[in-house]
Amino acid sequence: MPVKKSRIKDIARMAGVSIGTVDRVIHDRGEVAEKTRLKVKQILIETNYSPNVMAQVLKSKKRFHLVSLLPEPSEDNAFWKKHPLGMIKAIAELDPFPVTLTQITFDIQSEDDFQKKTDIIFDLSPDGVLLAPIFKAESLTFCSRLQKEKIPFVFVDGYIENTDFLAYIGENTFQSGRVAGQLIDMVTPENSDILIVTIARNIRNVHHLTSRTDGFMSYFRNSGKNRGRKIILNIPDPSYDVVKMAIDDNLLINPGISSIFITGSRSYLIALHLENKGLKSIDLVGYDLLDSNVRFLKSGTTRFLIGQRPEEQTYKGIKKLFEYLSLHKIPDKIEYLPVDIVTSENVDFFL
Repeated sequence: MPVKKSRIKDIARMAGVSIGTVDRVIHDRGEVAEKTRLKVKQILIETNYSPNVMAQVLKSKKRFHLVSLLPEPSEDNAFWKKHPLGMIKAIAELDPFPVTLTQITFDIQSEDDFQKKTDIIFDLSPDGVLLAPIFKAESLTFCSRLQKEKIPFVFVDGYIENTDFLAYIGENTFQSGRVAGQLIDMVTPENSDILIVTIARNIRNVHHLTSRTDGFMSYFRNSGKNRGRKIILNIPDPSYDVVKMAIDDNLLINPGISSIFITGSRSYLIALHLENKGLKSIDLVGYDLLDSNVRFLKSGTTRFLIGQRPEEQTYKGIKKLFEYLSLHKIPDKIEYLPVDIVTSENVDFFL
């Protein structure tokens, strides 16, 4: 049978004192004779008493205002449509508690817009911030301001070292790049070339994509069987016509390419082009279970997708912020989520 948990009134009865006296001892508020304090302390230890902290939070008049700063979802960047779902779920579960969430989004193609939105966040006087640090330089400045204001912040979709972040929930970007390398190595002939594509306006500032590329290259330095060239292509414009032209140019110059690794979520752009041209001999590996990506996975144009669990990232991020603010619970600094390898055979289990 489960052991019945002792309540404050049980402790008071055993000690022969009032409930108010026990409460003062628990919270070390003084105004209790030393002999009585020691007696109550001993009973607390013997009964393994722990206060109902969640009930205390409910009684508290303190309200916690959380703010998220994530990229704005769009038709050509649907990956970010999933993150709000995790936050909505977390806030719904925390509905009995005094916590609110304001969602701020920024243009993923604009560092200036990111900076403007950080100014808005400080005007909101948040108690905690959930952040996707897409732009490294601007995120460093923002995190420095948060630290100065003693506002805790949690990273998703990548983290920046040398910042005083409370927690990070997400993939190990470097290791996931290595996983992508192993997947491509399995389907690429030993002497064929591999094209590594990053679609981003300022690749030097988009650190999580760079980290994936570094992991990918690391795999082939250490373990890979493929001996072909690894050709890196950065495409600054996500429009289909620009991507199509860049891929065509590289396939013309480098006819030995038989596999393509896309470091971000826009593998559907390349898959669409290859399908239109009837190039079924080139294997693709990309990221994220967007409807547009899943379509080409099921058709066979894309061989593998790597899932990042965006809803789980934001759900856990909001929970960790709330528990830290309300219960003073310090979370694990880094929580890596599993690297999901998705194929046409198992994709329906992830949807």
